[in-house]
Amino acid sequence: MAKSILCVCLGNICRSPTGEALLRAALPDAHIDSAGTAGWHVGKPPYAPMQAAARARGYDLSQRRARQVTTDDFHRFDLILAMDSSNMEDLQAIRPADATARLSLYLAPLDGAPRDVPDPYYTRDFDGVLDLIERAARAWAEKLD
Repeated sequence: MAKSILCVCLGNICRSPTGEALLRAALPDAHIDSAGTAGWHVGKPPYAPMQAAARARGYDLSQRRARQVTTDDFHRFDLILAMDSSNMEDLQAIRPADATARLSLYLAPLDGAPRDVPDPYYTRDFDGVLDLIERAARAWAEKLD
């Protein structure tokens, strides 16, 4: 089982903190964190509409603060989950040659799902994103348990 998982999106204010919270609920004994490939929002809380949508389903994102992925993350985590293909490309570009973390897309364990979690910061579909992330978190929990 992956004992430590990092969820990664672009800014670490919508998808990855949501992925972190839902994986924590599904895998309570694992160390779960999140980060962004870009540093625009470092130190800021998750996007308020994303927090509200998550809170309506019983998930609290309010304590998270955005941070940027570092090369150390490739050694500190067993598994790094990218929220979309663009984030995956960014991760592969900064991945050290001696990295120990496996990389995967967050939605990889879902049959028939899209490859990428759409960015609700732009689409405004916070509930649709929560639906995808909930399904994937459950699938990861089954796969890694």
